[in-house]
Amino acid sequence: MVALASVSAPQFRLLDFEVLRQKPTLVPDLPPVESVAAEAIKQLRASLESAIAARLSSGAELVRALERKRRDDSLPTTITAIDALLDGGLMRGKVTEIAGRGLRFSIVMAALAAATAMGEAAALIDTGDHFDPQLGEAAGIDLRRLLWVRPKTIKQAATAAEILTVTGFQLVVFEAGLPPLKGRVKDAGWVRLARSAEAHGTALLVSSPYAITGTTSEAMLATTKPKPQWTDGLLEGFKATVRLEKHRHKKTGETACIEFKTMEAIATEPKRS
Repeated sequence: MVALASVSAPQFRLLDFEVLRQKPTLVPDLPPVESVAAEAIKQLRASLESAIAARLSSGAELVRALERKRRDDSLPTTITAIDALLDGGLMRGKVTEIAGRGLRFSIVMAALAAATAMGEAAALIDTGDHFDPQLGEAAGIDLRRLLWVRPKTIKQAATAAEILTVTGFQLVVFEAGLPPLKGRVKDAGWVRLARSAEAHGTALLVSSPYAITGTTSEAMLATTKPKPQWTDGLLEGFKATVRLEKHRHKKTGETACIEFKTMEAIATEPKRS
């Protein structure tokens, strides 16, 4: 025979967590530092002579002024002919494209060397896997300031370029490789890349065997097939012609000749006094 014992209610009394939980206390927002500084600057200007007050600025104003000046500057490639065609070099916040089969990667190497020598952070998106770190260092690239990305497809390269423009790299090189290209980027993707570069002040250099950026590039250069230069049966270097196919701020159609010499040819050149 089984007897059921009665259970009292207090044995199953649960804790009231709503009573124990501390009520949140709202803390008023702190005043923005910039607004406080701006108000202090206004008061200081009001107490000074007009000539002195006009030359007074806050730290935030200086940062904005430097940012505007920085974006007006161009990143030189240190190749005189290329910089002359591009009206100073690679424009910050814009897309510059180099299309063709001649000496494209040599121009890319020169641009990376110039940017890293200036102390800028640069990224190379190397779809064709052409970059050799030892040759790059010999060409003047500071490898400590270079990020080398090796995507498998053009789509992966475009994704990497969009990420890198947001993360503060001042020069991003999109090297598409040799034909046939491994995929393509839709027009909307290039528009998104161009807007990202403009928003963050990044110089985006696209190197491809043929034009792929459409209307989004600020300037486009076309290179011809390089011609080898021989001296006494030894290869001395290459020459190629570069033509300005598009530029939003100057007349197109200009051409220039560029020349790259081998390391052996440079070593045997007579030293200038």
